[in-house]
Amino acid sequence: MSAPVASEPEVVLIGAGVLGLFTAHALAQRMDPSRILVLDRGYLSAGASGRNGGGVRQQWEDPITVRWAKEGVRVYRRFARDFGFNPWFRQGGYCFLAFSEEERARLRRMEGVVRGEGLPIRWLEADALQERVPRLDPPGLLGGTELSSDGVIYPFPVLWGLRASLLRLGVRIRTRTEVVGIDRDAKGVQGVRTREGRIPVRRVVNVAGGASRSVSALAGLRVPNVPSRHEILATEAVKPLFDPMVVTLRRGSYFSQSMRGEIIGGLAPERAEPAGEGLPSSSRFLHDASAELTELFPSLARLRVLRSWAGLYDETPDGFPILGEDPRLPGFFQGNGFGGHGFMLAPAGAPRLAALVLGESTDLDPGKFGPGRFSSPGASPREGLVLG
Repeated sequence: MSAPVASEPEVVLIGAGVLGLFTAHALAQRMDPSRILVLDRGYLSAGASGRNGGGVRQQWEDPITVRWAKEGVRVYRRFARDFGFNPWFRQGGYCFLAFSEEERARLRRMEGVVRGEGLPIRWLEADALQERVPRLDPPGLLGGTELSSDGVIYPFPVLWGLRASLLRLGVRIRTRTEVVGIDRDAKGVQGVRTREGRIPVRRVVNVAGGASRSVSALAGLRVPNVPSRHEILATEAVKPLFDPMVVTLRRGSYFSQSMRGEIIGGLAPERAEPAGEGLPSSSRFLHDASAELTELFPSLARLRVLRSWAGLYDETPDGFPILGEDPRLPGFFQGNGFGGHGFMLAPAGAPRLAALVLGESTDLDPGKFGPGRFSSPGASPREGLVLG
């Protein structure tokens, strides 16, 4: 039995998160939009694209990641004009904090990389940093970097705007449609199977985020990226206290203040949290994140936490995403492994992924981004500032 569709799609994208929708939009500019089908097992924003802190930063250790993040900033600055939905992109900056000489040296090296890409990053000693971020008063602070054009976005309008634009173009989007199988033969992909039926297609794009490992398994492929659970909390609203997102290397913690006055943030778990069933928050996270927040901002010790939630990071061993046709299965394209940084990097990654799906050349280094890079011997480059 085949699922009823207006016409057989040329491309099926599995995942309607920020990368999947941006990729579908890039494809729709270069092919018949009605031949593009986006499937998602949940509702729009059910995955990590609706569960993140909205950070968009350009402070990275690898020049390519900095360039991609710069592209993302440009897209979000004009998003309201281009898509008709305001994502409330606030460029209040990011401050990375150093508490040891090792962290100071690392951030100074990163500062050089970012400045080399033309961004006005600066180093602030502890006193100047505390002037930039009022109420910041942790013990042992040595200083940190600051880049004022980094910022925070409200994720939901981005998804709404992309979806509305795609539907106007004629792209088909099916939520609550789970892919349960991927058909293949010696020539490559032959179709996808959902609970509603089979859809013949020769090109499938795995943009399923935290579920991408499972989608690869449906195609008979083992991949190195692993989903892990990360949590976020939000406090009661207070008067405006600080503009920048504050980030630490020692714990991978991050905190920002929303326009409504809530303090929103999280931290890297001490050990990888398996995805598990559902996405519950934990008392341990509430304890650890609250302790971290009050150590950074002692005057906020009596602030009440209103809610917390969890989402999945789709993490790769080297910190770079996986983009391109999987060499083991013609017609099966990987677009995943963005960790917790899909919103920052999707605007740049999506058009490159779309070009690969259409057989076009790109500036992507397959040794850094390609699906086959983990099977090659030798050390690969690494993006170390994958935090949170």
